[in-house]
Amino acid sequence: MKKPELLIPASSLEVLKTAVMFGADAVYIGGEIFSLRAKAKNFSHDDMSEGIAFAHAHGVKVHVTANILAHNYDMEEAAAYFRELAALAPDAVIVSDPGMILLAKENCPNVDIHLSTQANNTNYMTYRFWYEQGIKRVVSARELSLKEIKQIRQKIPADMEIESFIHGAMCISYSGRCLLSNYFTGRDANRGACTHPCRWKYAVVEEQRPGEYLPVYENERGTYIFNSKDLCMIEHIPEMIDAGIDSFKIEGRMKTALYVATVARTYRKAIDAYLESPQKYEEILPWCREEISKCTYRQFTTGFYFGKPDENTQIYDSNTYEQEYIYLGIIEQTEECPEGVIVSISQRNKFSVGECIEVMKPDGTNEAVTVLRIVNEEGQEQESAPHPQQKLRVTLQGKADGYDLLRKKAE
Repeated sequence: MKKPELLIPASSLEVLKTAVMFGADAVYIGGEIFSLRAKAKNFSHDDMSEGIAFAHAHGVKVHVTANILAHNYDMEEAAAYFRELAALAPDAVIVSDPGMILLAKENCPNVDIHLSTQANNTNYMTYRFWYEQGIKRVVSARELSLKEIKQIRQKIPADMEIESFIHGAMCISYSGRCLLSNYFTGRDANRGACTHPCRWKYAVVEEQRPGEYLPVYENERGTYIFNSKDLCMIEHIPEMIDAGIDSFKIEGRMKTALYVATVARTYRKAIDAYLESPQKYEEILPWCREEISKCTYRQFTTGFYFGKPDENTQIYDSNTYEQEYIYLGIIEQTEECPEGVIVSISQRNKFSVGECIEVMKPDGTNEAVTVLRIVNEEGQEQESAPHPQQKLRVTLQGKADGYDLLRKKAE
């Protein structure tokens, strides 16, 4: 049985390192231009260079997204950008526009080209066409069922790879090609500037009653008629493997390190457990469900994988994300002390002396620890750490290691 790749998103250098340490086989990132997540932090040239080096040192691949639908005025800058990528030597670029494909082939010929889901890849003849153009991997359209993906696998060359989403946000529009944002705000989703109007709250106006807004209630929170549940296939890894999918892709290049750490290590343990034995996979599923529920999420669906969704599998739900745990920071350095351990972190959210927080480890274990002391960059002790982005030395009663993540229960 072939082991599928676990492909994790990263919005920043910090999140890339988190993904690597928490179980990714590969990460995908965006540069400061030509990526479909213009509002994400994204990677500067220097951060991308450091991130690629860090990932490769740990045996993890890096894919760089350049999957906008390009215009004439993009061409010259895109060619230069691909030449920069060639020097950085990522493992692949992810594109969707045929013109961008040509530029990638011309300017970074030693980097694999993967075709984005934006290209609407819904049949095996499309896959064959792109294979003949030198495309090594195609990201399947989200509208495909597992049955269709399995048929594609049987009808394309054995060395052509299929990448499919296994977890994350779903899009209202066909393969993510949306015009709503551009229409409402002038920000083009197909160029990375989506304002997510599918997650807004809508009302109905009757033609003869202008200005009289009639709510359409789906639940007590109101109506979010375009807003899908999030995809979650943690319980269906056997079916994903059986379909012949080579890479399991997590959505979320705008998500936090806590989200990335949670989904990466959960899917890592689930995949590895199933490859060891189906029984072990069944045994670990309750833990997987519990862990997935701890990170930021909306309600879950299996999307189109088992056929056309009905009202019970793809209900459009509130745009509000539930959050059970709060991200505090990644442990950068550790030092043993009589009380336990002193850790260095870049703080991300508030916590205080005396609080019980949790150390989240890449191996799947969580350890409760108590905050004994907080020392800021000036060497001053403080009772709490109220302001994000501080460099702190924190004394913990308990155990922790480098690259562990600190979190606490949401209040």
